[in-house]
Amino acid sequence: MKRSVVIVDDHLLIAKALHSIIEAFEGFEVLFECENGKVLLDRLAQSKKNPDILLLDISMPVMDGFETAAIVSASYPGIQIMALTMQNDDESLIKMIKCGASGYLHKNVHPKELENALRHIDLKGYYYPEWAASKVFKTFARDNLSKGKPEINDREKEFLQYVCTELTYKEIGEKMFCSARTVEGYRDHLFEKLGVKTRVALALYAVKTGIHKL
Repeated sequence: MKRSVVIVDDHLLIAKALHSIIEAFEGFEVLFECENGKVLLDRLAQSKKNPDILLLDISMPVMDGFETAAIVSASYPGIQIMALTMQNDDESLIKMIKCGASGYLHKNVHPKELENALRHIDLKGYYYPEWAASKVFKTFARDNLSKGKPEINDREKEFLQYVCTELTYKEIGEKMFCSARTVEGYRDHLFEKLGVKTRVALALYAVKTGIHKL
């Protein structure tokens, strides 16, 4: 079964080029293209099938990538959001992560890296190139130092350890001998404690603090 992708980019030529490139990847298909976040939300509301992955530009008219990512991550949590942009500043990277993006790529990457990124985010739920991951670690370290270390109980630590694996939330619940709703509760409490919105952000925190080792 092919994994579905939606492209959101206000540059028509880029969107069309991405469409052709992704359609050539084995196991992937493009559902549709949109020129901004507002059009995307309208299409999602009418669509019978949600995409598995959203390739999202940041700088767009009407509704930019930040606002779009925040709404999609809240309303359609099953969609993985990959930022694909020309912006390489720290502020945009961190803001996209906090808005719900699980991946970040430059538009000048080779098609092979785009394919690798799509497969990685589909299988593991996130994709950040090395340069982006290092910036995220530094920002999390600085933010947590300024806020003070949050109190993480034993069950939340156990949950964070499993978050760093490839297990789904349902499988994590089975490992922890609890319901899916309980697992969602651990996730939501940690989102609030750490000020984040995505699984990859939880995993980054676990690695940074050494909690990740099972």
